[in-house]
Amino acid sequence: MNAARTSSFITTVSAVVLALGGIALLFASDELLPRLMPGTPASGTVLGQLISAGWLAMAWLNWNQRRMIVGGIYGRPTVLANFMLYLVSASSLGHPAMAGGASPLLLLLTVLFAALTLVYGALLLRGPFGADTPAGAGGS
Repeated sequence: MNAARTSSFITTVSAVVLALGGIALLFASDELLPRLMPGTPASGTVLGQLISAGWLAMAWLNWNQRRMIVGGIYGRPTVLANFMLYLVSASSLGHPAMAGGASPLLLLLTVLFAALTLVYGALLLRGPFGADTPAGAGGS
């Protein structure tokens, strides 16, 4: 898989993950949040809907960027936004996921978000004139 397709694959996967999570939280946060984090009060499920707004917005951004090269200086705002979203999400879910009696789905989400944090971190730190730059389009 060449680097341009890799970039497209990463943004597409991110868009799908965030869209599925966003739609689920938008319409079923009252069912999902208490299952993921026991003890979540019914009144707190509105926070799930607020989270879904951010996830759906990021999904839309990623979907629109899926054909663009991201990494280094290319698509930097998209890479930074995804990196921060996944970093904060993995960090926030990590502690409750490790607690006794936590849902296995919560642990799975934490691992998925941590993996995507690493992917977007690598994209952020990669040089702008890597293998995914079209031949003859810059460099030294």
